[in-house]
Amino acid sequence: MKTKHILQAMLAISSLMLCSCGNSSNSGSNWLQDDDVKFAADETLQPIMQDLSDTFGMAYPEANIKPLFVSEDSALRLLVSDSLRCCISTRPLSENERKVVEGHHLGVNYSLIATDAIALIVNKENPDSLLSLDEVKGIVSGRITRWEQLKHHSQKGEIKLVFDHSGSSTVRFMKDSLCQGQDLKGNVYASEGGTNLAVIDMVKSDPKLIGVVGTNWLKGNSQAPLADFSKLDVKVMRISRTANEFAKYVRPFQYYIATADYPLLRSVYIIHTDPRSKSFVRSFYYFAKGQKGQTIICNNSQLLPIAPVQIKDVSVN
Repeated sequence: MKTKHILQAMLAISSLMLCSCGNSSNSGSNWLQDDDVKFAADETLQPIMQDLSDTFGMAYPEANIKPLFVSEDSALRLLVSDSLRCCISTRPLSENERKVVEGHHLGVNYSLIATDAIALIVNKENPDSLLSLDEVKGIVSGRITRWEQLKHHSQKGEIKLVFDHSGSSTVRFMKDSLCQGQDLKGNVYASEGGTNLAVIDMVKSDPKLIGVVGTNWLKGNSQAPLADFSKLDVKVMRISRTANEFAKYVRPFQYYIATADYPLLRSVYIIHTDPRSKSFVRSFYYFAKGQKGQTIICNNSQLLPIAPVQIKDVSVN
């Protein structure tokens, strides 16, 4: 018998009251009557944001939903420049970005909708899959450049760390959280395709690489509440917060995100600047943070929803 930890969102019984029902009847310029829901999201969050987008589109077929998956830097630039009025990112707007938005005579509304994790992956043939948080810091700061420098190592040679894109949220996370705002150093590279899938493909073909991806790209079966990482074509590394003999090495499952045993965690925000009191953009904002959206995040991803959760031990054969 095996025991698996499964998270279930404790959702309210009452239905979520959305801010907009039906088409806007406001008169005015075209944008006031525009039912398009244009939003940009960091590409590391694409699988779950596509699920949210698709479900919202089925619930509101009159809303023309148009997701755009780009680097986080590009997504925030589009929002700040008023090219669109909804964005999903792993940070809120900075003070300077707020001032630019307010210069367009718009307000900023944002909400935390989930906690995400960054996963490190290696080739299936790589026997080394344990890292401490300090070793991760050493790799991105250039202090550790070879496999022999790791506590748990079997192979030798140069470590190559591959990110999706220089403007992605994973690069910013490593820079801000692990390098005290300093640039990444050492053997750090951007993927050839600039996406998480490109990183995964590169790791599949090179045993010397460590790939950095959003954990939701490794969810396996989207219908399962807990991803079976063993079925993937790559190996997901276990990371510990400490390097002592009692260190707990874990993978980025929802359970270990909830307990904070997994160290590479970050927040996910939805931001909108739509000034209309009734619009499908605003409705999508409340959908993502409300009952239905939180259920999708809980059941279809490795992200931890902001809704209260219950941890259960379930015995399976």
